[in-house]
Amino acid sequence: MPTQDEPERRTAEARAAVSASLASIGGSYDVEMRRRASDLHANAAAITKQEQELAKQTAAMSKQSVQWQKLADTSTKKLNEIGDIQNWAETIERDLLVLEETLRLAEGREPVENASGTNSWV
Repeated sequence: MPTQDEPERRTAEARAAVSASLASIGGSYDVEMRRRASDLHANAAAITKQEQELAKQTAAMSKQSVQWQKLADTSTKKLNEIGDIQNWAETIERDLLVLEETLRLAEGREPVENASGTNSWV
């Protein structure tokens, strides 16, 4: 026959079992949270290192960009000079052709066509 202390003892055992289960579950979550916190801390250090490397590489690329811009500016200036020389040469050539045609007309010679399709004097 059960005594009056029996239900109290069972209740106490049930409470102890529930408390132990909760402590066990809490402990497993605690371990997982600690592992995640450790991972976050390690990842934060890696990200900080990557940020520093990125800043260093960005500064180097900025210097390289300035050098390339100077090279592009110099090249553009040189190409403009070549264009100016070509324009000058074409102007001289036109002047010489006009002079040549003027001499041909002054001397009364007939125009002669050459292979390029332009007239030339004999």
